[in-house]
Amino acid sequence: MSMQVVPALTRHSLTRFQRAPKILRKLRRNPKTGLPQPHVKIVTREFAPCRLEDHYHTTLKDDLMYMTYKHEIGERPPPRQIRLTFDPEDPYTKHRHNPPVGGSQIHKKPAPPSSPDNVVRLEKIQLHTMVKEAVANKSHLLAAMMQMKALTGESFQGGGQHAVEGVQVVRAKKSVGGWVRPGVPVGVKVDLKGQAMYDFLGTLVEFVLPRLRDFSGVVLPPQSSSIKTPSAVAGVVSFGLPPNALVFFPQIEVNVDAYPKLYGMHMHFVTNATGVGAQDRARALVSGFQVPFVRR
Repeated sequence: MSMQVVPALTRHSLTRFQRAPKILRKLRRNPKTGLPQPHVKIVTREFAPCRLEDHYHTTLKDDLMYMTYKHEIGERPPPRQIRLTFDPEDPYTKHRHNPPVGGSQIHKKPAPPSSPDNVVRLEKIQLHTMVKEAVANKSHLLAAMMQMKALTGESFQGGGQHAVEGVQVVRAKKSVGGWVRPGVPVGVKVDLKGQAMYDFLGTLVEFVLPRLRDFSGVVLPPQSSSIKTPSAVAGVVSFGLPPNALVFFPQIEVNVDAYPKLYGMHMHFVTNATGVGAQDRARALVSGFQVPFVRR
């Protein structure tokens, strides 16, 4: 029986990893930053499983389907034709504002049929804050932009994703009493989608909300409030955090002294729910992510 001789492994073995590929083309450098740029577009993907996203697809989605399901027999009747105020064929009123009779019908829009394809889901989370001092001096926006950047980690087209807009400056659209003029920067906002959205939501419900002593939950409107308002059919859940609550975010807690001033922010949880009862379905979804609600 012959003995096989195993080659001895040197310090820099090339047997396992082979040789490094030859560099055929040198990387060009960005004229602005001076950093090398690859010849191909690099796009980052999800590199770690998201616990909240898995929780939605494995548990929460089925529960929401059961809670919000409404059985319908047969096809829905066609919607009633809305009569306009003026005859659109009349040449004297052709270019006049022609609203429907009875006002806006948006609060009467029925919810879509219940099916596994339109179960309520979270589409994006929008964070925004207003900086009153920026009206006089726009340099005051830097602290708010640093705050949003640290909370979300979003940058313009970050990771090669062309749809990522990063931290955006909010500008006024109309004049308010001579204090705010159109085009003046008044705040910042950022839209979170995908994995970044669930990462922020996980940080919010695990680190921030449990440490707030005076926060018992998002206040619900009274039971006698009307369900035929534009907000009731929007499918958006909104609430805010004061400036002293931002120190509980781990991204800001580690170097809170680096921020000249902390600003409170509003959070909008935008869902795909539409029609009558959309906000109730959106609240059921957000409560499934451990965001408490309370009625006083």
